[in-house]
Amino acid sequence: MFKIRKAKDEEPTAPGQVRIKKKSRVPGVMITQYVEQIPDGKSTPDFTRKPIAITIQEGKLAIFRAIVTGNPPPTVTWTRNNGDISDPERFKITQVPNSGEHQLQMPDVSVDQADTYKCFARNEYGKAVVTAALNVIEAVREIPEDFKKTLNKVDFETKEEKKEGEIDEGFWDLLLGADKKDYESICTQFGVTDFRWMLRKLNEKKREREEEVPVVESICNLKPIELKPCGAADFEHEMSLQEPTSKVFIYKDGVMMPFSPDTEVKHGLKQVAKKYGFGGENSGLYQVEIDGVKIFSTDFKVPNLDFLVKIEEVMALEREDAVFECLLSHPMTKITWTGRNATLEQGDKYDITVSEDMLIHRLVVKDCLQLDKGIYSAIAGLKSCSAWLVVEADDDPNSRGKKKARRTTQAGGGGSDMLKMAQEQQAKIQKERDELMAKTKAEAEAAAAAAAAQAAIEAEEAAKAAALAGEAGGAGKAGKAGKTGKAGKDGKAGKDGKAGKTGKTGKTGKAGKAGKAGGDGGSGGDGGAGGDPAAAGAGAKPAKSKAGESSATPDAGSEADDYESSEEEPGSEEGGEDGEGGGETVGEPAEGEEEAAPVEGRKRRVRTGPLVPDTVIDPGVYFTCGLSDVKAVIGTEAQFVCKLSSEDCDGVWYKDGKEMTTTDDACIVKEGAYHKLIFKNCKEEDSGKYRFEADGRKTEAVLNVEDPPRINSDDLSEFSKPVIIKVGQSAAFKLSFVGREPMKIQWYNEGEELFDDTHVKIEKSSSHTRLLLTKCQRKITGEIKIKIKNECGKTEAISQLTVLDKPTPPQGPLDIIESSSNCIDFKWRPPKDAGGSPITDYILERQQIGRNSWKKLGKIGPEPKYRDTDVDHGRKYCYHIRAETAEGISEMIETDDIQAGTKAYPGPPSAPKIVSAFKDCINLAWSAPSNTGGTNILGYNLEKRKNGSNLWGPVNPPDEPIREKKYAVKDVVEGIEYEFRVAAINISGAGEASAPSEFVFARDPKKPPGKVIDLKVTDSTYSTLSLAWTKPNEEEGVQDEAKAYFVELRPADNPEWGSCNTNAIIMTSYTIMGLKSMAMYWVRVIATNEGGNGEPQELDNYIIAMPPPVRPKFTDHKMKSFMVMRAGNSARVNINFEASPVPSIDWLKDSMPIPKHVTVSNADTSSQLLIPSAERTDTGIYTIMVKNLVGQETLSFEIRITDDPKPPGPVELQENVPGTVTVSWTPSPDEKRDDRLHYIVTKRDSIKRSWQTVAERLFNNKFTAINIMPGREYKFRVYAKNDMGISKPSESATWEVGRKKGMFKQELTLPDSKSCSFETPPSFSVPLKMHTSPESYECYMTCAVTGNPRPHVTWYRNNISLNTNTNYYITNTCGVCSLMILKVGSKDNGNYMVTAENQLGRVECSTKLTVKD
Repeated sequence: MFKIRKAKDEEPTAPGQVRIKKKSRVPGVMITQYVEQIPDGKSTPDFTRKPIAITIQEGKLAIFRAIVTGNPPPTVTWTRNNGDISDPERFKITQVPNSGEHQLQMPDVSVDQADTYKCFARNEYGKAVVTAALNVIEAVREIPEDFKKTLNKVDFETKEEKKEGEIDEGFWDLLLGADKKDYESICTQFGVTDFRWMLRKLNEKKREREEEVPVVESICNLKPIELKPCGAADFEHEMSLQEPTSKVFIYKDGVMMPFSPDTEVKHGLKQVAKKYGFGGENSGLYQVEIDGVKIFSTDFKVPNLDFLVKIEEVMALEREDAVFECLLSHPMTKITWTGRNATLEQGDKYDITVSEDMLIHRLVVKDCLQLDKGIYSAIAGLKSCSAWLVVEADDDPNSRGKKKARRTTQAGGGGSDMLKMAQEQQAKIQKERDELMAKTKAEAEAAAAAAAAQAAIEAEEAAKAAALAGEAGGAGKAGKAGKTGKAGKDGKAGKDGKAGKTGKTGKTGKAGKAGKAGGDGGSGGDGGAGGDPAAAGAGAKPAKSKAGESSATPDAGSEADDYESSEEEPGSEEGGEDGEGGGETVGEPAEGEEEAAPVEGRKRRVRTGPLVPDTVIDPGVYFTCGLSDVKAVIGTEAQFVCKLSSEDCDGVWYKDGKEMTTTDDACIVKEGAYHKLIFKNCKEEDSGKYRFEADGRKTEAVLNVEDPPRINSDDLSEFSKPVIIKVGQSAAFKLSFVGREPMKIQWYNEGEELFDDTHVKIEKSSSHTRLLLTKCQRKITGEIKIKIKNECGKTEAISQLTVLDKPTPPQGPLDIIESSSNCIDFKWRPPKDAGGSPITDYILERQQIGRNSWKKLGKIGPEPKYRDTDVDHGRKYCYHIRAETAEGISEMIETDDIQAGTKAYPGPPSAPKIVSAFKDCINLAWSAPSNTGGTNILGYNLEKRKNGSNLWGPVNPPDEPIREKKYAVKDVVEGIEYEFRVAAINISGAGEASAPSEFVFARDPKKPPGKVIDLKVTDSTYSTLSLAWTKPNEEEGVQDEAKAYFVELRPADNPEWGSCNTNAIIMTSYTIMGLKSMAMYWVRVIATNEGGNGEPQELDNYIIAMPPPVRPKFTDHKMKSFMVMRAGNSARVNINFEASPVPSIDWLKDSMPIPKHVTVSNADTSSQLLIPSAERTDTGIYTIMVKNLVGQETLSFEIRITDDPKPPGPVELQENVPGTVTVSWTPSPDEKRDDRLHYIVTKRDSIKRSWQTVAERLFNNKFTAINIMPGREYKFRVYAKNDMGISKPSESATWEVGRKKGMFKQELTLPDSKSCSFETPPSFSVPLKMHTSPESYECYMTCAVTGNPRPHVTWYRNNISLNTNTNYYITNTCGVCSLMILKVGSKDNGNYMVTAENQLGRVECSTKLTVKD
């Protein structure tokens, strides 16, 4: 099953909550608003100071700082991308009360804390987030002194040829510079299967490398080679050279490459401070050497992968998600996504995911907008693919001007087909991997078998040599040859050596040591036995076996821990140290060596596969727990503790290199394997570096004795007691302390730091401090805090200050509990600040509305409520309330008016209805009110008002209410228009009046109007229909004048008419809205007046909801018929037209349907042709056909897709006719693909030395240049040119025709020459012209003047010289005189004149400038 692994989880949105992105004034801050509308006075969070990126040395204090704003105040939280910050020891989150600054502190920062950190500020209206990076510089590893002494000794060994079965030295070079995660892949590449042996050998190589490197002091930050998205690759590391002049070289597969500052070379080594970085583009093994010593190696292989499925073009609707997916041929953890030439990262806008098999990579562009459309690319190694994202706008007219809702659908994506292809590819990759492992294993087994056969031959030869040595009489000792492997097994021959009890000669058996290559020689124990125990008698010394020892050391930091085997290594058991007693100890043979045949019937275990020799080393005593640095406060107890692997070992303690013994203050304790150094009462002189040594091992730690500020508990208890004073008095706070100087003392009042001021005095000394507050006010009541800091720490103490004052006024509004005819009961809120004392009483006063006097009600007690029973029904009262405490009486609060009970008036009746109207009487009727006020209705009051008046007048006398719900109004004037209203009366009085009636004329009834005249349609669209008509004629006694009209509509498939306007219209035109496009409707108009509705007038035919028919017509008059576009770019052509009804649109290319990759987007009045990435094959004649019911129109234009032409081939010169040169050249490669390509020929000779064009627009490949002069050198250049541009030139060889010199013998008699004068008076070859210029435009006047000597030119306006006027720009270039006015105004109107004068004469030329408004 395919699962997507998200790079970042989306934060959920609560139901009903929105997510509106906003911009902050601070760059880099992202604000999200949760509500549509923010109340007045409230705001979303924002940063006024954002945390910035930090690069810091390991072990230092790192602090991110941020200041936030928002109402309500936001809550600030911190997170990191990779990991959590819950450890309070490593991450401290604080807020500075005085400045409101939020801090994230990381004391003693380490490399694993390097990450991207985020700061969130949240309140109920939104959140703000900002990111900052923390970069930690790893501390440089120091090289031990004894290692530095050996740096000068360099042993250059000659390289030996690799023997069969040995591992390539490049394998170790790669491991030394690789990460641990790459070990497995490197071992697989070189066929190494024993990881434990590899790790042990690698540790040895590292130690050897350190001993071989005499040229560097430190080396760190080794970064293996990495491939960049641009196609280049680089690696880098940091090192400090012992000699700055040392030569640094880089080798690729053993070949040295240059160290050059030129960044354009293919490979190169650069140095930036202590950093050395390399950039290269080829696969191979790269090594850095300094003075012949290898420092760093890395292997670079270009990823062999490709896109099996490339990303495809996605067409998404606005506010819909777009999905790009691709399938790789090999797994890759991450690829690079780019969009619109920018690298995309996981975030709120983009979601980048990868499948579990790392073959399918997906990019989701969320909430697509028009700004997101463009080309998106996926880059994997050196391969890439691109596709377009096309975002279609939402043309829904109902959503215009509104924020469109986010769509929940997704566009694009590969679907189930891509999942199936991914599963097939994964199976194929797994099969190839299994085949490779099987092949590697087979090769390893073959090599092991060959090595075993060779070892067997060597073992047989060694056995023969051992047998000869045993015959010499030292058979018992000859067993020692077994110490080195198989040769020792033949020590059994010692059975015949019993006669050699002297054993002296037998020592020659030590020659067996030469067999060291055989392994650990565990079987040597058999040789020691010599056959029977008697052989180990007086003369024979039993041989010792080391088969039981192991070469593994107890180093907890060894890399071998990563690959520890759970099996016991054969031969690692203690088989007896000597051969006495006949004990058998079976050792391991050498790698690739087979077991020898069993001796005397004893059966041995046979190992298959290659074995790696183990060296058995006794680790001795070592530390299982070392010392740790200790911090202690002066005067307290501190101790160092370490633990050894053995309880029987003693050690020695040192301080700063000097041995320590037990004293009164320092006690040395040993408890089993634990060793302790205890300080009972730490002093400053106890600080230092302490070391514990045992059995050659040592561990060190540092004791820091600190003297932070401290406060005596009695003084702290006294300081913490609250201080209570009255307003205007003084308060003092004093505190003593001890600690190391200098100390910083800060006083705070409610979190705000105090400084010396008029009413604040702060005294400080080395042991005490005092705060004096004078003329204290109530507002400073609160917490008094003191903070004391020094370099060792800080402490603080808190006290309370209470300033007593009179209370603030009580708080409203009132809460009315009861308001009846005989009682008013209400309550209020106590004062916001009681002044530090309890409320003793409230004092009340009362005023009856309408009177000026106030009645004192007196003190009512401490409860904030009052019940007033001395009231009159229906009266309103106002109250003054004051609070009283022991410190005084507050200011008063005045309440709103409170009514004692309410009168129940009746509600309004219905609006009067006109029953009938005559010239002397109007009859009205109405309905009783629904709310009678709880009593009976006694009658009604009727009022009237003339149209245009604001005054209502009574119809009935006030003391004679109307008993019935109808009335005939006779007090009217004929021809006047009236309206009426009515009010009900009950026992409480007259209630609210009703709504007015309709206006009615006092006149006899009218006749309904007739039919409207000339009803017609004036305009129509797909959704509207506009009508116009003429009012009906009047006929006295038959039909009266029409006052208004109703328009009714009926769909063709519906028999019922519907009214288009609820209220009658008085205009003789109307537009019906909301029609269905292309639907059929019947329409009619009805005239109406006071006498009723007239007869309806219908249109003769039904109407179709569509615009008036229009034949298709193209509206782009400036449309070009020929367009040239560059290959590779997108080609976009917009065609606008008019047509009704909506036409059908067809596109053709060269009279054929357009290709599939060409996109066409059509609208009602336009069509767009889009070629996403144009190629030369897209060149052609494109035709658009627009057709509807009325007619058809076509438009054709040519699009030529081309590129800058390639230059012509070699140029050849040939002389066919004397005095001419025929220039011929090979055609440009683009000539066949571009029929508009032509050539330009230029020439340069040795006399003029400038290039001149001699031929243009040549469509052949030959040109004959004439007027070739003998004795001159000529060169020709040929350019290819097309609609896009011109190519680089192809240049010919130098052409020269030799000059033949002859003798000129004829004598010529020349007449005497006459002197000639070239001086001429000035004259205008081009005079001035008349000028008319709009105001605020430029005006440019020019003329040409000749003369020798060069005449002096002067400009005049209205006979005033302009040569020195800076408002006019005057030039004279080679006789062309010009005057320019940058911004013409009304002041520039007038006559302009220019004069030219030299010593031979003077001429003038004039013109006139007219400035238009």
